[in-house]
Amino acid sequence: MVSYGMLRKRNHNLAKVISDVGWGIFVNFIDYKLQQKGGLLVEIDRWFPSSKTCSNCLYQMSEMPLDIRKWTCPNCGMHHDRDENASKNIRAEGIRQLSVLEGLLLKEGKSD
Repeated sequence: MVSYGMLRKRNHNLAKVISDVGWGIFVNFIDYKLQQKGGLLVEIDRWFPSSKTCSNCLYQMSEMPLDIRKWTCPNCGMHHDRDENASKNIRAEGIRQLSVLEGLLLKEGKSD
C-alpha cells in the first residue's frame, strides 16, 4: 500500500530529476554554442558562497538565511542587495578561473 506522503515524495523526486535533466540540457546547449563561436563555458561550483561574500572586501558571513535579501558587511560597511552581490562575486570567480586556466596554458606552452 502506498501512502499519500510516499506518493508526494516520489513526485517531488521525479520533478527534481526532470528539472536537473532540463538544466543539464540547457548547459550542454550553451556549451555547444560557445564552442561553435570559439568561446568557453566556465562553471562555478554549486556551493561557491556568492551570496554571503562581500564583493567589496571579500569578507564571508558565516550564515545567511535565504530570507535575508539585503545586508551590510560587518567588515567594510558596504550595503548589499543579495542577488546583485552574488552576481558580482560569480563574475569575479569566473574571471579568476579563466586567469588560472590561462596561466596553466601559458606554462604548458612554455615547457614545450
